[in-house]
Amino acid sequence: MSEQKTMSPRRNPRPVNLAGWGPEPPRWIRLLAAEVEASNRSEAGERIGVSRTAVSLCLANKYSSPSTSGIERRVLQALDGRDCPAQGCRISAEQCREFRERDCPTHNPMSMRIWRVCQGCPHNPECEQGGER
Repeated sequence: MSEQKTMSPRRNPRPVNLAGWGPEPPRWIRLLAAEVEASNRSEAGERIGVSRTAVSLCLANKYSSPSTSGIERRVLQALDGRDCPAQGCRISAEQCREFRERDCPTHNPMSMRIWRVCQGCPHNPECEQGGER
């Protein structure tokens, strides 16, 4: 019988070097680095829809394209979420902003309940308790 080698499901997270970005990397790079530390470059790339190579080049600030806006958009869409107490799920920062800024939904009691929770949410910068901008 031959022994099969299996990969361990445990990860040994190593910090991602962001020195190429200077003292204050952009938010999307910090989000991408956190995802890589939680998984790996390949899985992070799959999650945001780009290759492992693109992830590595972005983290090193050596991406050859003149603009990283496409990757930035993908990272923010996939990784910049918040736990929404009003909807009971994880939503993007943009969805959060759109939901809290909409008009009061007087036509539907369930929507009204969710909207009211949203108005007092800690993610709402216009709320006394809120402050996440």
